[in-house]
Amino acid sequence: MDIPIEKKRFTKSRIAIIIGSILLISLITFVIISTGGKSKLNVDRERISISEVKDGVFQENIPVSGIVLPITTIYLDALEGGRVEEKFVEDGTVMKKGEPILRLSNTDLELSLVNQETSVYNLLTQMQISQNAARQNTINKLNQMTDVENALIESERKYLLNQKLYDQKAIGRQEFQEAENDYNYQRKRKILAERILKQDSLSTKGEMSQAKNSYIRTQSALKLMRKKVGDLIVKAPVDGQLTSLDSEIGQSINKGDRLGQIDVLSGFKVRADIDEHYISRIYTGQKGTFIFNSKNYKLIIKKVYTQVANGRFQVDMQFEKDVPKGIRRGQSLQIRLALSDEKQAILIPKGGFFQQTGGNWIFKLGENGKLAYKVDIQLGSQNTEYYEVLQGLNPGDKVITSSYDNYGDKQELILK
Repeated sequence: MDIPIEKKRFTKSRIAIIIGSILLISLITFVIISTGGKSKLNVDRERISISEVKDGVFQENIPVSGIVLPITTIYLDALEGGRVEEKFVEDGTVMKKGEPILRLSNTDLELSLVNQETSVYNLLTQMQISQNAARQNTINKLNQMTDVENALIESERKYLLNQKLYDQKAIGRQEFQEAENDYNYQRKRKILAERILKQDSLSTKGEMSQAKNSYIRTQSALKLMRKKVGDLIVKAPVDGQLTSLDSEIGQSINKGDRLGQIDVLSGFKVRADIDEHYISRIYTGQKGTFIFNSKNYKLIIKKVYTQVANGRFQVDMQFEKDVPKGIRRGQSLQIRLALSDEKQAILIPKGGFFQQTGGNWIFKLGENGKLAYKVDIQLGSQNTEYYEVLQGLNPGDKVITSSYDNYGDKQELILK
């Protein structure tokens, strides 16, 4: 009887397969472990900026550029057109109110003045003739009234006398009737003469009033014409410095053309350009600061120009207290314009890190200062120096605020 041979459980081939599987699993595990860990990068400490998070007073502000201008500027426009005949001063001259700047000539305007003056003189002469005629007519009427009154008196005397004689039967009725008729006639005549004299007086007064009003209107027109001719001499409207004068002798100037301007030298203002993004947050009364000759000065917004041009709008600011000594018209100023009140906040200095992170995370140093790792943060408002930290950091933490351009997607930085 044959004896069965027991088959071996682990053959050489099976052992080789098991060993190969173990090695493959080990290799896969090593790769997973090595790739699943945090990526690191060695960084030279001297090439980065490390800042400390702190608790301090924060105020949101923005940088704006301003230019110094006179507190008031009066523009010189040609009130009348003409040819430049004479220049009395040059650009930059400090003027007194009423001093002449230049003289224009306009023959049409000057001829109109002569015609207007002639019309006034003719009207005045006609008025004098009319007044003399009216006066003579009144005298004639008064003389006629005197004759009528005298005739009435005489007829009344005869009537009364004849009445007595008639009562005494010294005269006949026919003679008495004639005296009575004449007396009645003279009375009616006087009443009519009085009406005529009164009507003549009213008519004369009306004519004189109308002539006077016509004369006044003509005089006003003459005065206006003289003023228009006087405007051919351009004068300084206020005390100040003449600037932007751009006119030469012989040049033709149209009515309304800009001739120059007068800058009032009693003070200065600052006109600033601001990005239209902030137009809803800018209002009168807001304050800004700037440094001039190593000293801080304050400005306050007095006027906001809401018209937007090329993505920007303008505001006028005045000095809150003293005007800096030595400041000049046309000088540029770098202003920090406040957008909020002061408050306590956690702050980190501004830096290049924001361009890569958008303020969503930052590299924070560990306790030993040799390792920096990513932490999520949330930033709020900003000013020219700091970001406001809303969460993710505490006062005393140290962070890297320089640019992250060369860090790629590294999770940790080893500082050397």
